[in-house]
Amino acid sequence: MNGARWCATVITLFPELFPGPLGASLHGKALTSRAWLLKLINLRHFATDPHRSVDDEPFGGGAGMVMRADVIDASLDAVDAALPKFYLSPRGRRVDQTLVRELTNGPGLALLCGRFEGVDQRVLEARSVTEISLGDFVLSGGEVAAMALIEACVRLLPGVLGKVGSLTEESFERGLLEYPHYTRPANWTDTKGHEYRVPDVLLSGHHGKIGAWRLGQAEAATRRQRPDLWRKYRTRQRKKEC
Repeated sequence: MNGARWCATVITLFPELFPGPLGASLHGKALTSRAWLLKLINLRHFATDPHRSVDDEPFGGGAGMVMRADVIDASLDAVDAALPKFYLSPRGRRVDQTLVRELTNGPGLALLCGRFEGVDQRVLEARSVTEISLGDFVLSGGEVAAMALIEACVRLLPGVLGKVGSLTEESFERGLLEYPHYTRPANWTDTKGHEYRVPDVLLSGHHGKIGAWRLGQAEAATRRQRPDLWRKYRTRQRKKEC
């Protein structure tokens, strides 16, 4: 791997799903220009039996099938040793913007996409694969979650989105949700005849007042919609005041 380029490696039974949305818009342009790299590893290529089996029945009984440790272990040998390895699982650490930034600042990441009932626990332990989760819900496989995580990382790479300022004011960057946005026309009437105006402060041209209004809106939204984030934010603010 070229050390100058951030690389996402995906181990999957369905490589044909990629790049998917990662191949569109600014992410796709950056991929085409090789500002970042996408490597796909087909898990079935590492099966050794004539039927290319990658799963088997779980010990102890139960519904569904479990992905085999030996097949996954062999596939991980094809991953660059410098990349941290993750398994997308509802049991894992919740992904947040702090983790995304940490991953973006490194050489890249390797993502194991599960299917069926999951993977043999032994290979996760043997190969130091960290479990991570996008949230408290279940998908049929890890591919969609992998795309979401890769997109979150790639958009932070230098030059991908262009405007650095737009990144620093986004949700979670200051520990707050983002303030609301408005554009033309300043007076908009919906299809039912109701009129809506852009807040006057945004039309004032007074950058100090606009900044204060946006901060207030961000704080109000966070306090109302994400009390967990609000508590952390207030704790940090109090420490700064001391």
